Amino acid sequence: MRSWAFWRNLAVYFCVFSVVGHWMEIAYCLFMDQFGIVDEDSLVWADPFYPFLVYGVGVAVCAIVLVPLRDWLLARRRTRWGAGVEFFIIAVGACLVMELGMGLLLNQPNELGEYPLWDNSALPLNVLDQAWLVNDLALGAVAMLFTWVVYPLCERALARVQPRVMDAAAAATVVGFAVLCAAKFL
Repeated sequence: MRSWAFWRNLAVYFCVFSVVGHWMEIAYCLFMDQFGIVDEDSLVWADPFYPFLVYGVGVAVCAIVLVPLRDWLLARRRTRWGAGVEFFIIAVGACLVMELGMGLLLNQPNELGEYPLWDNSALPLNVLDQAWLVNDLALGAVAMLFTWVVYPLCERALARVQPRVMDAAAAATVVGFAVLCAAKFL
């Protein structure tokens, strides 16, 4: 975490996975829509290139917190299986805390009692009407997949790129992402 390459790559992951995370949410909502719990006017359907920054934050949490946790669990446990199970439980808890925190900060009901971003209040296994354990189980699985498989593969692939080329590619990615965000958020 003390290297320039770590932070440069993390900036790239933040940008890329803010958009890729939106695509993942589209697929998840298509599945969940068969149960009638996804609003027709949800932002998820509006524009597939609208960056969902929460997934960029999630990638940062994986790289900064969950990768060291994974390594610690692997060193502490006798089997990868045991480390994986413990990691998954912790990841689900972390996802629940993040979803709940975001909901309490950004998703407060208006004077009519309507939630602006999502409404989990009527769902079983909801936490304070904001987080939903079903979502957090799915997000925990995604966090595990990213931390144990995707992140190491991406790190190996980016390590093969010449540092100057990678610096230029990272700068282009960040600038492009800033332009995308400015176009979408303004």
